[in-house]
Amino acid sequence: MDKPAHTDQQLHPLIRDRWSPRAFSCQPIEDTALYSLLEAARWAPSCFNEQPWRFVVASRQDEAAFGKLLSCLNESNRRWAQRAGVLVLATASKSFARNGKPNRHALHDLGLAVAQLSIQATALGLRVHQMAGFSIERVRELYGIPDAFDPVTVIAIGYPGVPDDLPEDLRDRETQQRERKPLAEIAFVGVWDQPMPALVTKGEK
Repeated sequence: MDKPAHTDQQLHPLIRDRWSPRAFSCQPIEDTALYSLLEAARWAPSCFNEQPWRFVVASRQDEAAFGKLLSCLNESNRRWAQRAGVLVLATASKSFARNGKPNRHALHDLGLAVAQLSIQATALGLRVHQMAGFSIERVRELYGIPDAFDPVTVIAIGYPGVPDDLPEDLRDRETQQRERKPLAEIAFVGVWDQPMPALVTKGEK
């Protein structure tokens, strides 16, 4: 199922067509495709080139590994994420390796890495859905994640399924039109909350 964004400006198709479905097909993801996604993440920019991201990967071909990470998700996410081809736990270092000082940019940098992974996935006909609903305590326990790293998100990756694959209460959400705030609400100039002039619609002067 495709759901291209209805954009105000022309965008690259890989950005326009990227979205976060819940319906996956259960089709395994080939190793070459999976490594391509991780390579895209590896080449993301980061503050001082610290590359603060670390990933724990669980492919559905390895039933035990997949079930282990799946068990860390909230029940509401397990219902649909169980059909993904791969689950990935994304973590970020709390401090700079270069000097041990707190790295307040690490979450930003991890976001860049996952964004590049998502765009690469779209190019390969895959879909990505990031989840906040998981147990931080459980992933720390099961994977031995050191205190120096924060578990941030679990990412479901897979080939597209169809809404009928989903529990009934999620089907309508899968087909709803995608929405975003208008640019005038997020891009300012001069002072806070002052929209860029080109974004002010006619009649608002």
